[in-house]
Amino acid sequence: MLGDKSNDCTTPRGFMVSLARDVRGNTLAIMAAFLFPLMGLVGSAVDMSRLYVVKARLQQACDAGVLAGRKFMIDTGTTLDSNAATQAQAYFGSNFKKDVPASGTKGFMNTDTVTFTPVKTTDNQVSATASAIVPMTITKIFGTSTTTLNVSCQARFDVADTDIMFVLDTTGSMSCLPGDDDTTCSNYAGSATKVAYTRPSTSGGVTGYAGTIGVGTTEKTGSRIEALRQAVLSFYDTFAANADPSTKVRYGFVTYSSSVNVGQAILDKSTSYMVGGSGTETANYQSRHVYADYVSSTATTNTNNGKTSANCTASVRTPTTVKTYTVSTGAATRVYDSWSSSTSKCRTLTDTIVPQWEYKQLPFDVSVLVSGNTITDPTKVKGQTTSWLGCVETTVDSPGATSFTTASLPSELNPDLMPTGTSRWWPHLQDLTYARNGWGNANTDYSNNDDPSNNPNYGVDATVSNSTSLRNAGAVTCGKPAKRLGVMTRTDVYNYVYATDFVPMGGTYHDIGMIWGTRLISPTGAWASDTAAWPNRNTPNRVIIFLTDGDMAPTTTAYSMYGVEAFDKRVAGSSGTSLTTLHNTRFLAECAAAKARNIDVWTVSIDTAANTQLTSCATTSAQALATTDGTGLATAFANIARHLAMLRLTR
Repeated sequence: MLGDKSNDCTTPRGFMVSLARDVRGNTLAIMAAFLFPLMGLVGSAVDMSRLYVVKARLQQACDAGVLAGRKFMIDTGTTLDSNAATQAQAYFGSNFKKDVPASGTKGFMNTDTVTFTPVKTTDNQVSATASAIVPMTITKIFGTSTTTLNVSCQARFDVADTDIMFVLDTTGSMSCLPGDDDTTCSNYAGSATKVAYTRPSTSGGVTGYAGTIGVGTTEKTGSRIEALRQAVLSFYDTFAANADPSTKVRYGFVTYSSSVNVGQAILDKSTSYMVGGSGTETANYQSRHVYADYVSSTATTNTNNGKTSANCTASVRTPTTVKTYTVSTGAATRVYDSWSSSTSKCRTLTDTIVPQWEYKQLPFDVSVLVSGNTITDPTKVKGQTTSWLGCVETTVDSPGATSFTTASLPSELNPDLMPTGTSRWWPHLQDLTYARNGWGNANTDYSNNDDPSNNPNYGVDATVSNSTSLRNAGAVTCGKPAKRLGVMTRTDVYNYVYATDFVPMGGTYHDIGMIWGTRLISPTGAWASDTAAWPNRNTPNRVIIFLTDGDMAPTTTAYSMYGVEAFDKRVAGSSGTSLTTLHNTRFLAECAAAKARNIDVWTVSIDTAANTQLTSCATTSAQALATTDGTGLATAFANIARHLAMLRLTR
């Protein structure tokens, strides 16, 4: 064995065996072997994190850019306008710093060649692509020096077009100041001078409206109705300033008091909706007719005409027909012979004959009026004429009702009514309508000649003393014609609220305004086509803005859309329920009907606070606003407009 040198480390074979058996320093060798792969993993993690951050920021900047571009886009042409493009680039640049090659400035996280390209899409939105070249750090050792990131984005304004129906109280109290208390205002409105005006043709309405004489209550300087005019214009301006230029907006107006002028709106849809619209037909009115001749005085014109007793029989009436009268005087004469037994002579006497009137409910043919013609007033004898101004009366299916079901409303409250038969409307005719002595205590009354103190007319008859007392007291009015939904310029809106017939007059019947405001904007009623979606666009938002300055104030003596309650009893019937309660119930039922049709309801009160009814009427309590200041009214309307003009943005 002494000669065996197989384990001798001095030999090559021995050295290798020793080396294999020696494990000292192996860790260092292993680490050296894994150094490059480890550097790759770490570098990849670092650079991937950088890429993630850059891409997230790039996407955010892209989103911000297209949103700005869409916000500032003018809806003309097929390409993105320069202002929108500039704003888009500015918003992108504010969110992602671009590189500037000329100065050697790098972009966000040392990016290069940062691009953002916004374009207008075929559906009038804005889309864009953005890219950036990101330099690598550690991974460039392995040959990856840069990575290009690309993102895309799009902005869409998913906001429906908007239809806005203003339902505006134009009653006599709107002549007061916004800050006047109830007592001050009531005293003023009752005693203020009533000013006559000529109804203008520019207001539209039925044929019989233009050129007739109306009256309004003299407004105080800075009146509520003046504040309303300015508030409506403030709304228009605010909405226009805040809405997207591509938004389609339609406006409509209903002014109300104890009546509402919707005649032309009805005829526009179908003349068959009116009694008398399809031919000869009568409607009933609390009115009067000539019942008999009445001799008001007798004069002896000849004490001896020379006739014998046998020949003393002559008698001539002028006009010859009984119960007709000379137009110029409203009277007739009868010249006749009368034998005087005391003088044994034939005398000539002259009677002045005037009409004896019977006051009761009477039928009149209304077809001529509905067709737009003027008629000789059958309730007067001096040749006065009358026409239909456009206000309407309605039947009531449920007199005395104290509750209603939204899904099953009576015809007079149904916003979707397509009237037939007894549910049709008929002309509101104040010239043919009269009160009578006792205010409902007697079905029939009589008077000799005209008797305005006991039996006043609701209309106008300048030849009869005090005949306008009911009209001037606000017991009747037929105001400005309603404006159906349609595109209106600011000038159009200005001309509507500043027209000579946009005046304060009449009593406060909120239910009448709400009924017709809802009808004219209902998506499922007779005027549904007015509020239909624009071609290739979404369903519009539908909004009612209801303004009033007071509480419900119906009376039995007013001539309203429901007739004269003292005689017709359409609302109260035989119930003992307060008339105000019954009208408030109808008002709230119509508010509920509007909301059930997805109509957004706002109420605005010129008062210290919104009352219970107006708060309940609004879609939410936050949408029941109140103010006692003219500027505050404009602010309230502007705030509503700003809210409605807010746009929902989606990617």
